Amino acid sequence: MANRSTKKEDGAPTLKKGSVSLKDLAAHLDLSPTTLSWVLNDAPAASSIPQETKDRIHAAAAEFNYRPNYLARSLRVQKTNTIGVIVPELSDGYSAMVLNGVESALSTAEYLYLTGSHLHKEDLLQELPQLLIERQVEGIIAVDTPIRFEPSLPVVNVSGHDKIDGVTNVVLNHQHAAELGIGHLYNLGHRRIAVIKGQEFSSDTKVRFETIRAAAAKRGVPIDSKITVQLQGDSPSPEVGYSAIKSLLASGEEFTAVFAFNDVSAIGAIRALTEMGLRVPEDVSVLGFDDVYAAAFHNPALTTIRQPLFEMGSIAAKSLLERLANGADGNVPKEVSVEPTIIVRQSTARISR
Repeated sequence: MANRSTKKEDGAPTLKKGSVSLKDLAAHLDLSPTTLSWVLNDAPAASSIPQETKDRIHAAAAEFNYRPNYLARSLRVQKTNTIGVIVPELSDGYSAMVLNGVESALSTAEYLYLTGSHLHKEDLLQELPQLLIERQVEGIIAVDTPIRFEPSLPVVNVSGHDKIDGVTNVVLNHQHAAELGIGHLYNLGHRRIAVIKGQEFSSDTKVRFETIRAAAAKRGVPIDSKITVQLQGDSPSPEVGYSAIKSLLASGEEFTAVFAFNDVSAIGAIRALTEMGLRVPEDVSVLGFDDVYAAAFHNPALTTIRQPLFEMGSIAAKSLLERLANGADGNVPKEVSVEPTIIVRQSTARISR
């Protein structure tokens, strides 16, 4: 293995490009390691150092490809500029859009994030937070994830509904979302509205179904349990929506519209309906939820309740950064609510029968 430096006659190292230490670089420049640390980390104390010396330090660091040991520095100052993010899994549009918002907010603050997927497994729900904490993250953002650990660090939960001390929940106004969705279908003349409920493990399943049922009852069209079906399995594929509607069609119950738990299940539902010879939206209207990227490009383009996922990720990251900046004495908001909108496309239409 090649040495990273050799000794000159005066005792100072002759550096070679590679993994040089701060101490070696300081000896090469005949300066103290503290001076180099101040300059390279742009510390306030560096303001007293002449510009010529700063230029020499930066030039030498570039010449010898010096890279600071951020792990050692983070242990010294107890700051890693790293956040942990826990998601169900990374392939679905929901998590990806939230992560885009998280990344956008963190990058402007020069923070990185480490991501772990729990895949709805109880052991991972408990192990992942500890693994992230052991890697010196400063806080944790959970996305559609139940909190199975003691929040010893600042925690923000996107789509979290449990009231836990030290945890801020970023949530959608589900009541407004249900009013938009049911109101849209009702105004198109639909009275037999099938509902696809989310999986039992999803944080939003209960509140979304309850608000949909309340909005429908308010209009005198209560949701019939015979045309209510729940997603099964933990696959992020449209297959779960496809299977749900297949089972509903097999029951022989009639309906003119489907209000799906999310866009992915709505896309699967459309496939099942068309395979059975039903046209969307002429025979059955389909309404999704989330407005993931694929919704606008599906055929037919999906009418959906837009959940501002990018903004929710950004809000979560900014809330966490604010808590880190304010320290333990800062005010911890219990909940931050965001508003939905309805995006009307081609998968819903006025009832024709």
